[in-house]
Amino acid sequence: QVQLVESGGGSVQAGGSLTLSCVISGYPSDHYCTGWFRQAPGQEREGVAIIDSDGNDPIYADSFEGRFTISFDSAKNTLYLRMNSLNPDDSGIYYCAVRGGTYCYSRNLERPGEYDHWGQGTQLTVSS
Repeated sequence: QVQLVESGGGSVQAGGSLTLSCVISGYPSDHYCTGWFRQAPGQEREGVAIIDSDGNDPIYADSFEGRFTISFDSAKNTLYLRMNSLNPDDSGIYYCAVRGGTYCYSRNLERPGEYDHWGQGTQLTVSS
């Protein structure tokens, strides 16, 4: 059984930093594409950043590149998202997700429907 368990969300003031974690277990392959998606109230789920399970070739959405850093620790099967310079527009529920495939491609960031497994989500609230 595939499980994705997120942690690390919370409330932070604008300009602050936070790191999200997602422990992935039970996926039937050592190679997959994984990443973070964000859903703000009343909006569709959007890609934040994705990376392959070797921890290579991160891909970021324009809104987050330069402020957020995605990484993957294959020894721990744990996905991270380091978020710096947070602003209120970053608020929302952050989900980690996994899809099959050895590599991630840019189009995978734009297509959350292609992901097979999702975590339960963790809330981020950034206050001004």
